[in-house]
Amino acid sequence: MYGFIEQEKLYSFSIPQYTPSPYEVKEEVEKEGSFAINRVEASEINWAACGNKFNLPQSFNDDGYNVAKCMRPVAAPLLIDHFGESIIDKLFQKYGEILSDCMSKEDTKFVNVTISMTKERMDG
Repeated sequence: MYGFIEQEKLYSFSIPQYTPSPYEVKEEVEKEGSFAINRVEASEINWAACGNKFNLPQSFNDDGYNVAKCMRPVAAPLLIDHFGESIIDKLFQKYGEILSDCMSKEDTKFVNVTISMTKERMDG
């Protein structure tokens, strides 16, 4: 990627991900039986939720940079383990640039699923 990641390491890196639907989550919780589901809601949140309503300096007002900064604590340990620590700063800088470009062209959103549950009483 852009000359600073070894091609072999890039091609051997994989993070399988499956994002279940709210229905699938509800079905699994009910099947397991320890909780009763009170409510399931899916909501969308703009990636650029804050804008500059806090009058922050311009360096803090780059939405792509801010999203990359939020993703870094989750992804960095996996990336460091596979690629090494030396590329991480440059990688997330580039990621922020890519996100900024994407966010300037699209209405980007996160989808959050919120589930309210009550622990079932276990008689026995």
